[in-house]
Amino acid sequence: MHHAFKYEAAFRQELLLACIFIPLACYLDTSTVERILMISSIVLVIIVELLNSAVEAVVDRIGFELHELAGRAKDLGSAAVFVALGLAIYVWLEVLLS
Repeated sequence: MHHAFKYEAAFRQELLLACIFIPLACYLDTSTVERILMISSIVLVIIVELLNSAVEAVVDRIGFELHELAGRAKDLGSAAVFVALGLAIYVWLEVLLS
């Protein structure tokens, strides 16, 4: 996790958001299940970002020349982060607006 913090700006941004939203989830008047869902959705974003960073590091290690498969691997990793962020937003909105 140290390397992700040192080299990945997106990871640092998501970690900052986690430092804000996880305590907020504990502070809000929600049920235990809702709190678990809210916190889990944030942690999932961090997990997916770490996996995306790992994929990008391996692709970059193999070579910096443009290759269709390398680009596809990076795009799919980024898409996975996007989906995880979308899920987190959905969970939070669903809990807060219900």
